[in-house]
Amino acid sequence: MSTTITEQLVTTMEEPLARLVAFEPTTFPVLSVYLNTQPDQHGRAPDATPYLHREFKALSRTWAPSSPERHSFDQDVESYVAYEIDPAANGVAIFACWGAQKFFEAIQLTSPFEENRVYAYNQPHLYHLARLDEQYPRYAAVLTDTNTARIFVFGLGHVIDAEQVKGKKVHRVKVGGWSQARYQRRVGNAHQEHAKEVIERLVQIVREDQVSHIILAGDSVVIPLLQERLPPEMASMVEVMKLDIHASENDVMTATLERLLEQEDKTAEEKVDRLMHQYRARGLAVLGLHETLEALANGQVDELLISGSLDESHPLPEEVEAIFAPEIPDSVGGTESNEPRQASLPDLLVTKAKQTGATVTFIENAALLESTGGVGAFLRWRT
Repeated sequence: MSTTITEQLVTTMEEPLARLVAFEPTTFPVLSVYLNTQPDQHGRAPDATPYLHREFKALSRTWAPSSPERHSFDQDVESYVAYEIDPAANGVAIFACWGAQKFFEAIQLTSPFEENRVYAYNQPHLYHLARLDEQYPRYAAVLTDTNTARIFVFGLGHVIDAEQVKGKKVHRVKVGGWSQARYQRRVGNAHQEHAKEVIERLVQIVREDQVSHIILAGDSVVIPLLQERLPPEMASMVEVMKLDIHASENDVMTATLERLLEQEDKTAEEKVDRLMHQYRARGLAVLGLHETLEALANGQVDELLISGSLDESHPLPEEVEAIFAPEIPDSVGGTESNEPRQASLPDLLVTKAKQTGATVTFIENAALLESTGGVGAFLRWRT
């Protein structure tokens, strides 16, 4: 039975990533294609055909013309050629293996990949997909004054949802009306009620949309009221910034994502510092490629910290011990031998982490993990 899944401008990476992580390694080549389809300043989409033609031709030579592997690869190339890319997509990831029940999954995104890449391996190559998922996190932005709140949910570089929460306006009665003190109390009560309604809706959104970050912006009177009403488990998700509450959706997304990534850079530096302290204290931490791979193979890793440029220092498959990748077929297609396997180290680290339920955090400042070979991990337990 064939497995063909195509996604039209995905809003979350969770489901496609889960399917790809669950893919069982095979002796047939799995074609992984990453494309940057973002138009240039003149609105022209880049032509990746010459690059892909060279890559496909070079890879096809690595199997005998009449072999099952070559036949599967050729079918995958045909499937890619026949696939229609949405003009609105700025990035596309395609995974195909005809020999594994005609597996084909295409993921189209509004966010671009940095460059075009092609891989043929025993399983889907997930490093770049997981990295993009972290570069464009799912988060909520609340822009509010004392009466109206605009709530957005952003993910993978576009607007997933947008709505308004409106409170009741309080009008001053000039003749025979309230005293100033009573009027101020009424205004204060209205602000409190508005804050309560906004937070109640925000809590629902965080739960339903699995939001991991929140940006608050707007009136200086109501922002503290919102912060006071935040549930304790959400308080750590919040960043406060200044932003015009009437800004366009695109301006809101651009400004809030920039702020969020700035905060992520600070958090990354703090995490690496904490990792080093844990390691020096012989705590729940490991450093280095070999040690981290061993911990991943044992299911010890709670959070993997990996350099966002590790694929540049390890661009080609390398030999790894069988114990670190026992599910990958050896040179004769078996999985029982102790024969070393050929594997892409950046991809193996990410895939192993995803398979064992570990969090993957990409450290974009390569200098932070340079001394450790670009990788380290917090552990659940020590041997």
